[in-house]
Amino acid sequence: MTVPVSAIILAAGKSTRMGITKQLMPLGQTTILGQVIDNFLGSKTEEIIVVVGHRDQEIVRAIGKRPVKIALNRLYNQGMSTSMIAGLSLVSNKSRGFIFALADQPFIDSKTIDSLIRVFEDSVKGIVVPLYKGIRGHPVIFSTKYQGELMALKGDTGGREIIARHPEDVLKVNVDCSGIVHDMDTLDEYIKKAKKHPIR
Repeated sequence: MTVPVSAIILAAGKSTRMGITKQLMPLGQTTILGQVIDNFLGSKTEEIIVVVGHRDQEIVRAIGKRPVKIALNRLYNQGMSTSMIAGLSLVSNKSRGFIFALADQPFIDSKTIDSLIRVFEDSVKGIVVPLYKGIRGHPVIFSTKYQGELMALKGDTGGREIIARHPEDVLKVNVDCSGIVHDMDTLDEYIKKAKKHPIR
């Protein structure tokens, strides 16, 4: 039996290091964020929530008619935790887990997402963390039992604090997808990675 898992894509940031809004940067036939959403739409996630903040109206227009929920985070300048909380506020009460994804990691394919969800379904552990060649990456899955702790996060720590707090409940999973450890923080990284991982 499939366990309902909600995807929360964190897309509210200002892309300070990039200098332009990377969510809207072109990639293949879409944008960086559009590719992230499409990868999740191709997976077995039960629902997809996209958290927007900076340039929210433009980003919502770019998302178009994709079947996702939009969570508006007006406090995005206060750190990633505010986006996690905004996304959690829209999660279905049927959900049994939350998979948090970053808006600048478009090369995590649907197959990898599904493999993490299957591990979560089959495991007694409440937190699933992917590894690529020993390096921890995203997306990370949390059981709904951590919803209260996630909603209480402050600042820019994200879920790292909860992972550190509950090491006994963490399952680390090796995956073959290098996209879990690659994001796009500079124009050089964007150009190199877009060439190395072309989207067709």
